[in-house]
Amino acid sequence: GVAFNPATPLSALEYVIDLTDLILVMSVNPGFGGQSFISSALTKIERAKAFAQRADHVVHVEVDGGVSPHTSRSVIAAGADVLVAGSAVYGADDYAEAIEAIRNPRS
Repeated sequence: GVAFNPATPLSALEYVIDLTDLILVMSVNPGFGGQSFISSALTKIERAKAFAQRADHVVHVEVDGGVSPHTSRSVIAAGADVLVAGSAVYGADDYAEAIEAIRNPRS
C-alpha cells in the first residue's frame, strides 16, 4: 500500500500503481484521533479511485481520518471502498450501531 497525507500529491502513484494493492488517503493530519475530516480529501479520493481503475489489477482506496456517519456517504461516493473509523466507533455508546451508521449513512 501507499499512504498519502493531506498535503502530499498523488503524482507518485504514476510510478508505483502496478505494485500497489491499496491507496490510503489520509483525511486528517496524522498524530491523534478525533480530528475533523478535511473536505478537500474528497477530490484526492476521486483521483485515487481513477488511478485504481486504470491499474490492471484490483487496487483498493482506503480513507482514514474523520470518518463518521456524517462523512462516510461522501467518502464512499468519492470512490473509497475501505473506511477506517476510530473515534466515531470507539467514542460511541454502541459500537455496532456506530459501525452500521457508517456503513449505511442516512442522508
